[in-house]
Amino acid sequence: MRKRIGIIGNGVAGLQLAYSLKNEFDVTVHHYEDLDEIRQGRIRSTQVHFHPALERAQRFGMQAVDGAPPIHTIHFNMGSQKLFVGKLASPAKSVDQRYAFAAGTSDLTRQGVIFRKARVKPNEIGELAENYDLLIDTTGKSGPLFPFPIEQELTPFQTPQRKCIVGYFTGVSPVMPEGISITVLPGAGEMFEIPALTEKGPVTILFIEAVPEGPLDAFKGIKSAQDFEERMKTIVHNHFPGVYARIHAEHFSLVEHGAYLQTAITPIVRRPYGMHGDRLILGCGDSAILADPITGQGCNTASYCAEQLLTTLLEHKDSPWDEQVGMAYWCRIRPYVTAVTNWTNAMTGPLPEHIAQMLMQAAQEQEIANRIAHWFEHPSSAYEAFTQASERA
Repeated sequence: MRKRIGIIGNGVAGLQLAYSLKNEFDVTVHHYEDLDEIRQGRIRSTQVHFHPALERAQRFGMQAVDGAPPIHTIHFNMGSQKLFVGKLASPAKSVDQRYAFAAGTSDLTRQGVIFRKARVKPNEIGELAENYDLLIDTTGKSGPLFPFPIEQELTPFQTPQRKCIVGYFTGVSPVMPEGISITVLPGAGEMFEIPALTEKGPVTILFIEAVPEGPLDAFKGIKSAQDFEERMKTIVHNHFPGVYARIHAEHFSLVEHGAYLQTAITPIVRRPYGMHGDRLILGCGDSAILADPITGQGCNTASYCAEQLLTTLLEHKDSPWDEQVGMAYWCRIRPYVTAVTNWTNAMTGPLPEHIAQMLMQAAQEQEIANRIAHWFEHPSSAYEAFTQASERA
């Protein structure tokens, strides 16, 4: 008899798990939005999937959304100075999660995966767990539903380190060669430009990471799409002239009214397993590993952890799923989570001198520029670079 798995959430982690687990186990996905609610809701993220995550999606037969502009490079600017353009090893892409999640949910439904629409409440988690051999909490940034304990060593902050301001815009010429542009304003924050695809076509994501109460933290009280557009245009004009030079004023607008987002995330890492009676409950994605989006690793870490969870379950397929399985999963992902977390947290503070020197060297040496670009594909290499900086200090 096949074991039964319940997944709460149909985001990055939930959908990848459903695709990868459905052939070996009976999978049911619990979610609280229907397809129209997903498509017509507010944007959720900037969601750059680097090559390792894209390769997993292909390997697990996940529904592909064609037509996303390829991301080949990372452009790095310090204030008004262009430092370098690093080349990614393989193209990345960003697809509006509303579009991708709706497509994946529809495809899995056609393949026979059961979806149950109902908002699960924290006090219902135990009763729900009784229906399955394993329950997986992938509820995302709003989670977790299960009280996974906080890993204090990996959770140094008690407040958000950035205000996150995101809009999907038309009327912005892309940087060339095609890629992500990062502009750092020391002490104020960062601007990211990301080419992406929505159901309405290609857009440029303008994403500001604002130091709280700093000059970029200027979107308080914004309540409408029109006000958001006007404020973004003003901030870009005043602080990011290189970006403003590529804005076509007569065409500059949000791609639709729900295409903007403001949030503030306090990074937190939780131990992603626990028991409710004799039932194992695991966490995957942002519900367990929540990082500031400054390094673009949220969806990529969710994808990595979902793959490692699959491997863990397959290794223990014929044994009881108990706390030992949860410990095996956490031991498997902890080195990667540690690397991503420590690199991401370091990026929200002043850069170590060694890293600042490396950025300047990259302006003269393409090999170093490419090495920095590869950090986003393989964050463990970024962690190693930052650790070396600490050791040399």
